[in-house]
Amino acid sequence: MLQKYVVVDLETTGNTQGQGDRIIQISAVVIENLKIIDQYTSFINPEVPIPPFIEELTGINDDMVKNAPLFAEIAHDIHNFLSNSVFVAHNVSFDLKFLQKEFQESGFDHVFSETVDTVELAKILMPEAPSYKLSELSGQLDFEHDHPHQADSDALATAELLLMLIDKTKQLPIVTLEKLVELAFFLKSDIGTLFQTVLAEQQKKLGNLPSHLEVFRGIAIKRKVIKEKDKYVIDYDFPKTPEQKSQLLKGFKKRESQFDMMDTIYHSLIEKKHAVIEAGTGTGKSIAYLLPAAYFALGHHNPVVISTYTNQMQEQILNNELNKLSKLISFPIQATILKGRNHYINLFKFEQTLKEQENHYDTVLTKMQLLVWLVYTDTGDLDELNFSGGGLLFKQRIKHDGWFINKEKDPWLSRDFYLFARKLAACSDLIITNHSMLLADTEKNMEILPEYHYIIVDEAHHLERAARKSFGKKLEYTLMKYWLGRVGSLEKGLLFSKLEFLINKKKLVPAILSEKIEQAIINLDDEIDDLYTQLSRQLLISTKDKLEKMKRETMRITEAVTAKSNWLSIIVCAERVYDFHQLIKRGIEERLSLLKQKASELSTEEQAFLEEANSFILDWTSIGTNVKDLLIRPSETDIIWLEGDIRILPNGLTIKQEPRHIGSLLFEHLYNKKTVIMTSATLTVNHSFRYFLNEMGIPENNVVQKIYKSPFEYKKMAKLMIPTDIPDIRGKVTDDYIEAIAGHIIAISEATNGRLLTLFTSYDMLTKTYHLIKESGSLEDFVILAQGITVGSRTRLTKSFQQFNKAILFGTSSFWEGVDIPGKDLSCLIIVRLPFSPPKEPVTEAKYEEVKRQGLNPFTESALPEAVLRFKQGFGRLIRGESDRGVVIVFDRRLDTTSYGNVFLESLPNISVKRGSLNEIINDIEDWL
Repeated sequence: MLQKYVVVDLETTGNTQGQGDRIIQISAVVIENLKIIDQYTSFINPEVPIPPFIEELTGINDDMVKNAPLFAEIAHDIHNFLSNSVFVAHNVSFDLKFLQKEFQESGFDHVFSETVDTVELAKILMPEAPSYKLSELSGQLDFEHDHPHQADSDALATAELLLMLIDKTKQLPIVTLEKLVELAFFLKSDIGTLFQTVLAEQQKKLGNLPSHLEVFRGIAIKRKVIKEKDKYVIDYDFPKTPEQKSQLLKGFKKRESQFDMMDTIYHSLIEKKHAVIEAGTGTGKSIAYLLPAAYFALGHHNPVVISTYTNQMQEQILNNELNKLSKLISFPIQATILKGRNHYINLFKFEQTLKEQENHYDTVLTKMQLLVWLVYTDTGDLDELNFSGGGLLFKQRIKHDGWFINKEKDPWLSRDFYLFARKLAACSDLIITNHSMLLADTEKNMEILPEYHYIIVDEAHHLERAARKSFGKKLEYTLMKYWLGRVGSLEKGLLFSKLEFLINKKKLVPAILSEKIEQAIINLDDEIDDLYTQLSRQLLISTKDKLEKMKRETMRITEAVTAKSNWLSIIVCAERVYDFHQLIKRGIEERLSLLKQKASELSTEEQAFLEEANSFILDWTSIGTNVKDLLIRPSETDIIWLEGDIRILPNGLTIKQEPRHIGSLLFEHLYNKKTVIMTSATLTVNHSFRYFLNEMGIPENNVVQKIYKSPFEYKKMAKLMIPTDIPDIRGKVTDDYIEAIAGHIIAISEATNGRLLTLFTSYDMLTKTYHLIKESGSLEDFVILAQGITVGSRTRLTKSFQQFNKAILFGTSSFWEGVDIPGKDLSCLIIVRLPFSPPKEPVTEAKYEEVKRQGLNPFTESALPEAVLRFKQGFGRLIRGESDRGVVIVFDRRLDTTSYGNVFLESLPNISVKRGSLNEIINDIEDWL
């Protein structure tokens, strides 16, 4: 490869070149013959002040650039450096726009011809990367990147990234490269030229395909292998004594509570008993259940299902925890992750999409990602990929939904990933799944998991939420329009049009005429709009008396609502939606059935299209079912409500339904197994499992109950502080209260030098506090990140928080749990209010009504224990490891001023509590930290 690449990075005063933002630093790295040979770096005087955020981000301040040259003074040098080269940058359009503007103003035109965007290239060649930010790719690929957000370090890191990505390209099979070259024409940068150059080089070598790969029907994939079980006799005696366990777990810290938990789990499996186990942070919970599960599964020839809440946790168990365990025990463990069928790629469908002429950017990029991924993936699990928004839509087309035409006619049957996963699970000792799949498997005809009788549910505090979601339903306006758009009218050349073309080609005569279906499609489009407009009106009416309107509002559909005369017109409209929907469904199903009878006459492409159409009809059918169950004939045992963003109605509107009695459903579907073990760090309220067991529908006298406290010495590691000079809060949040907590957060942030996570119970309070602090200008030197305000997912915000020295993170909802910020990155946690659920939230309101019907107090039976568990989860964000140290500050004085406050305090580990004024608390924080 003889091209000259120049890799450029800029630091600027902001992101918007069109609004006056300027370059403050430039660095360019020259690559020739795939070697870095030179680097040019210079500060540039922007002639405008550098904002505090940019100074914190880059470390570049006004003093560093005041004597630097203007761009025009060095434009000639930079131009010479960049000439006759391929221009490379990480997010090339950003750097290109800034440079083009500066060059034009300096009298240089047409500086750049070819470009390569390393973000785009990384997406194609590293389709499983969790993030494409330069700093995170640097960490993942393990090359030096000493000063992120400084141009010299970023340019060098991008150059290293480019060289690694070119090397990855060279490792791809020729058939994969050929397909990438065909598709690359539609990319935003000139990556096709790079791929073409590598392809030409590889074609000259004509090396053999590596043994772990095969080319089937023109696509390179990884060969599938199932390890055979060892046939020799192995001793599966479980280590019974602490000494035996210590001997086995050499290198691990000895924890009596972990050993005892192992015994509890092993005996529960042996004796076919259910168990609930709370294991505090630091117990070593994962190994405590995996080790006895492995011994039991192999010793008794019975698989154990491990269920956790997230896909990420599934991967962690398989790739981290089980890897550790396999190095300790004397026998091999066969373990696999198993998910529902539609998580896996359907290779037959994907093969046919490659034959389509496609110019939609996201679809082309996704096809390229999939071609590279198929060379590496063992599982075919689409969740492994980092899809773009458009890629997620393409995923719907290629997901696995079983077989419509005879399964044996699928040319990819012998390489099918879903069937392979099932074979792997059938001979596995441990089957790792998630709560959603576990619950879906309990429904009739799902057949996700092989036959099993023993389950360990980790993160069991999420099971109720997962069950509500799994057994619940929803109807979104945007998704209904999306699926109708997939059908398309005859003139649009989409699913209905393609079906009609095949019907005519095969001279078949359906009973439901195409004109009738065409009219139903037009009518359904109008009726969906009418239905959601009427529902939007209802949601807005329900909010008109509220003093403060939220962005997202809810309205429960109760008997009182449906009894009103205006609801009748909604039901009538829903019936029209249902009738048109069913007509389209019957029309498509009839055409599919007629074409299936002619399967032997269909081409491979036509058969693949029918598989795709059948996948569509499965999703389409569920829409009709949901219209009927949520609006036309709702069940009295369901909670149904409207939820929507009132700024963008009807687009932002969803109808949701969840079952009222989760406990009875779980009891019916789950607890018929021989052993169900549930564990988590937060299951008890005031040392009792009563609330959790009641929610789960488990009789208290039928379950082993164990609490293992955290081995951490919380007295030495953390302090709980309650300010006494903050207003008492009950009911509505006032502006005075917001001002008080903003003032306290400012003072505490300065005392802790950032490293502060603040947990709110409402997005509205978070927003007001954030803007008040920003407007005050008191924390200009700090980076303030806020959920829903600062762009990015929870994971991205957490990583950004860890990246800055003086950072403050505001979070609500999902930030109360699952956020892991170990070490010195987090030294202070603020809990603004005790996390009681809003009593008018639809599910909460329905639960309270149910408790009242039983003659009990909703506050003590439901609201309080739920809030205590959430409080414990929030508290758990601070101390994640043995060396962590910090303070928890609770602004809600109800801990001291109410009779129930003590229930919160009693549920925490043994920890010192300090009460005092803000000044006293700040002095204490400074001494403590």
